[in-house]
Amino acid sequence: MSFQFADPAILLLLLAVPLLAFHHFKGRRSTRPATVKHATAGLVRNLPRSWRVVWRPVTLVLRLLAIAFIVIALARPQFVQGRETIKGEGVEIAMALDISGSMASLDFQPDNRLEAAKEVIADFVAERPYDRFGLVVFASEAFNQSPLTLDHNMIRRSLDQVELAPDLGINDGTAIGLGIANAANMLSNSDAASKVIILLTDGVNNAGQIDPLTAAEAAKALGVKVYTIGAAKPGQVPVPVKTFFGDTQIVYQDSVLDEATLQQVADITGGKYYRARDTEGLRAIYDEINRLEKSKIEVEVFNQYFELAMWLLVPALLVLLAEMALRKTIFRTIP
Repeated sequence: MSFQFADPAILLLLLAVPLLAFHHFKGRRSTRPATVKHATAGLVRNLPRSWRVVWRPVTLVLRLLAIAFIVIALARPQFVQGRETIKGEGVEIAMALDISGSMASLDFQPDNRLEAAKEVIADFVAERPYDRFGLVVFASEAFNQSPLTLDHNMIRRSLDQVELAPDLGINDGTAIGLGIANAANMLSNSDAASKVIILLTDGVNNAGQIDPLTAAEAAKALGVKVYTIGAAKPGQVPVPVKTFFGDTQIVYQDSVLDEATLQQVADITGGKYYRARDTEGLRAIYDEINRLEKSKIEVEVFNQYFELAMWLLVPALLVLLAEMALRKTIFRTIP
């Protein structure tokens, strides 16, 4: 439920109300009052003013109040109650995110590969309000961070909680096959027409009991398309490493990425492989996937309007009648 004016421009007429009041009082001061000759003004100077004189401006206030009510009523104040009807279905997307130690590499701004991926994924989710998302993270093992859900705030909170495997105290490694398998299993009971895995990694499959290509065949059998993203700048990249004394120093290490396997996984499932070399490139990749995987959604919005003008016109009429009655009786002016 929201409040609005159907014709808000009419409210500009309210500026006339203070102008009318100013014109009235200025006119009274400029009008020369009637005079009578008398012996001396000092005889009446200290006499109290009649209450009729004191309260006479009430009639002007009532008239201006009635004008204000009428102007606001003409602007058509109304309550609007909207209702959405959603037809069709969205895409169900399981995101598999690498949290191995190499994702701490500093070749993606403003922090590291993992933080850049989290930020871009959060923006991607926000742009697809009618899709269900799930989140899988993997290092040497794969874990379901969030089940499939339409609660995008939950997905955002789950992303915020994602940390690197060394920081979580779990064994390091890159189990790409397990990441695909867990994400495919998350989608296995879905009856959506479009089921997608977006896998992001920066390394080579070196852990887990499932080969990436085997996992890709299983995903294909479930009708799941896999988009693979290699997030790593070629060559040597800066990596923070803890020393024996507990402090951190930056060393340069070779960035190793198994693009051939990621390409095969995408080909097997009908998806596509992308290479991201920086944060902007990663964002462009998710933008392209956003365009490729369109949700078949039709949103119909029905608005019900509750007009409030009568709640102002009736008081305006009553105020005008009261003003006329007072002007003709108590505050009647005798010529």
